[in-house]
Amino acid sequence: MSNDLFKNAIALTGGISTGKSTVCNLFKLHGFLTIDADVIAHRLLDENSNKIAAMFGEQYVENGKVLRKELGKIIFSNEENKLKLEALLHPLIKEQIIKESKIFEEQNKPYFVDIPLFFEKMHYPISKSLVIYTPKDIQIQRLMKRDNISKDEAKVKISNQMDIEEKRKLADMVIDNSQNLKHLQAEVERIIGEII
Repeated sequence: MSNDLFKNAIALTGGISTGKSTVCNLFKLHGFLTIDADVIAHRLLDENSNKIAAMFGEQYVENGKVLRKELGKIIFSNEENKLKLEALLHPLIKEQIIKESKIFEEQNKPYFVDIPLFFEKMHYPISKSLVIYTPKDIQIQRLMKRDNISKDEAKVKISNQMDIEEKRKLADMVIDNSQNLKHLQAEVERIIGEII
């Protein structure tokens, strides 16, 4: 794969509930283009709902749409199911990201590719990375609130990913999202200053 492909790309990553979507929206407000792997994944899930039903059972699909919360229960708690789903989705997600990236590269300016598992899966030759960082205790609190789940459930979900402290060490740039929105906006502006 030629490096021209992601020449201007910055991989945006972090952990569950560290604020990736919020940061992406702030970048968009500043006029930056972003590619969101999760949005692509959700669309691809529905496009492949018949395959999901065949792999995991009809009860995970309703009216051609995958019941993501229900499917999540058997994905997060079972490594084999997780790998089966990834084998189906990851190549398709990558194909779509490459397609969108080709269009963005024509503008020859920095853009963000939001890939939650960028460090875990390392399938993308993107040389710059930005981690949205939140200390684990705050991450757990936010996830409990967001998904309305117990502390133990939140810990299980978070443990499916590389530890956020590890990601922080691997990153070229870090946005600290441990405070309020005003602080986060300042962090985003600081990063924009660094990349322009």
